[in-house]
Amino acid sequence: MSFSLERISQRYLTDSGEIVHAVEDTTIEVDTGQFVCVVGPSGCGKTTLLKILAGFLEPTGGVARANGVPIKGPSWERGVVFQAANLYPWLTARKNVELGLKFRGVAADIRASTAEACLDLVGLGGFEDKKPYELSGGMQQRTQIARVLANDPEIILMDEPFGALDALTRERLQMDLLKISRERRKTVFFITHSVEEAIILGDRVLVMSPRPGRVVLDEKVEISKKYGRLLDGKELRSTPEFTQLRDQISDTIYAGQASAD
Repeated sequence: MSFSLERISQRYLTDSGEIVHAVEDTTIEVDTGQFVCVVGPSGCGKTTLLKILAGFLEPTGGVARANGVPIKGPSWERGVVFQAANLYPWLTARKNVELGLKFRGVAADIRASTAEACLDLVGLGGFEDKKPYELSGGMQQRTQIARVLANDPEIILMDEPFGALDALTRERLQMDLLKISRERRKTVFFITHSVEEAIILGDRVLVMSPRPGRVVLDEKVEISKKYGRLLDGKELRSTPEFTQLRDQISDTIYAGQASAD
């Protein structure tokens, strides 16, 4: 499923009566199966765009579309992975993963088998009956990803899902996510503060300016294509193309921050 943000603007009215321009005149088009990463300084509107795509927020200007149809509210076709795992502590991993299917009225036996398959997919086979407090932070995030995958959404929206994890767990989940997105041909919109993570995961990297947020760089990542195979994070970092792209993206972010100051 493709999606687009067409001349999106978002303004907020603060409690003091001040109008805050979060995003201004932003247009993004993403094709089916693309993995798009978004970076930029804090407060530049990255999460605002994600909320608009999720249907949690109606833009004050412009229109968001999924497969050409205006987005009017949340849908199982657009799954959201948040910064925190947001699991229900009284439910097992399996029951947490089943939740979206239960709300959609899917039969209990199908819910159970789907949840088990998705937990296996994210490397949590054997942990189906564990409660969230019995799982590590990385395992909780895997459970949240499994919960989204169980609904089989066409688009996966991810808001800094690995930001609070240790480096080793983060790298493992990056590789797992790449594998899943490619095997299932999911369209992914991924927000991160890490330029390196954006290059490792993304087919495209978008850089947003300081508030009011606009896309100031839209760069394709074609390093793996040049070398004829999918490179892991360590291999990517060792290429001169990685260093060049990382510096280009970082310089764009820093230049925007400097001009804002």
